[in-house]
Amino acid sequence: MRTVLVTGAGGAGRSTLAAATALAAARQGARALLLTGRSSAPRIALGTELSTTATEIAPGLHVRSIDPADRFRTEFLAFQDRVGAALDLLGATPLDADELTELPGAESFALLHALRAAHASGAWDTVVVDAPPADETIQLLALPAQVRRYLRRLLPAERQAARALRPVLAQLAGVPMPAQKLYEAADRWEQELAAVQAVIDAPGTTVRLVTDAGPVAVQALRAARAGLALHGRRIDAVLVNRLLPTGSADPFLAALSGAQQDALKALREEAAGLPVHEVAHLGRDPQGLDALAALLGADAARIGATSETAARAADPWTVEDRLADDGLLVWRVPLPGAAREGLGLVRRGDEIVVTVGRHRRIRTLPSALRRCTVTGAGLREGVLQIRFTPDPALWPEQD
Repeated sequence: MRTVLVTGAGGAGRSTLAAATALAAARQGARALLLTGRSSAPRIALGTELSTTATEIAPGLHVRSIDPADRFRTEFLAFQDRVGAALDLLGATPLDADELTELPGAESFALLHALRAAHASGAWDTVVVDAPPADETIQLLALPAQVRRYLRRLLPAERQAARALRPVLAQLAGVPMPAQKLYEAADRWEQELAAVQAVIDAPGTTVRLVTDAGPVAVQALRAARAGLALHGRRIDAVLVNRLLPTGSADPFLAALSGAQQDALKALREEAAGLPVHEVAHLGRDPQGLDALAALLGADAARIGATSETAARAADPWTVEDRLADDGLLVWRVPLPGAAREGLGLVRRGDEIVVTVGRHRRIRTLPSALRRCTVTGAGLREGVLQIRFTPDPALWPEQD
């Protein structure tokens, strides 16, 4: 199963190109599902009203609009019911459904839940996600691993060994113990998050970046590549949208097209190693399936999600053994687009914290590196190389 998350700069037309990508996949014979949020852009581009259930709008193409408010209310009320006894002990008054509005971040969880449900159904060959802007998408993809880490720290599994005592304590108290409900809720969250992370980490899941050919496009592409690479996410293509035709007799259009071509050249250089597809400006906003098909033109077969089949490596962070030559182990972290100015590195016990711009990732050290000290790091040709020297007090002696 293929999953393509279409993201990019705000206003670059990512929602329209997400719809076009899903349509292209369907026209290649795939059972395609487009997941989209509350933006009106997909509805306008597709030329039809959208539903919160998967609805077929063209042969092979289904669309589902995600309602984060409904998802938030359902989850909150279910949790409130599970901990009702504890709330009674505290004298709290439960909230009713009609007074609940979703909190910030609810849309991210709703989108991830819908993506997991789409995979679990087995009904689709290709799922295209109309994802939020690039910075938000990076945070979205990092969310399951981050929340799972928080749960492990705040509610470690070893403390659940005392769970057998809780029913006895509950009988003595006359009500279910709040801690028991909390651990039960944590178990459910962990299972859900693990399932979502399995979808995100699957070899068939990729990210597709949409940009225009404007003055800040290269900088935006560089930042997006670095942030996605930090979390091990693979970009399968870059779509450069709304390109004007060249050779216009109109001086204004000719100058604008020339500036776009200069930006396009710089984008190709920045995106070295990635497919870059040019998407022509139609002279109007695409509306309807025919317009979406015309938008991709001859590139439809290549842009269609089913055309990308290369699998992503299980973990792009690799350890290089240089013990024999230099007495070092080197953790290689691919970070294309990263700059030294925005790079941070901190070791915390058995974890390493890497910061790239506004994005941060915490990784547990491989077992061999836990017995080492960090002795240096350097960024060379888009790869962060973290050098580790074995600690004599922890490293096994060699004969």
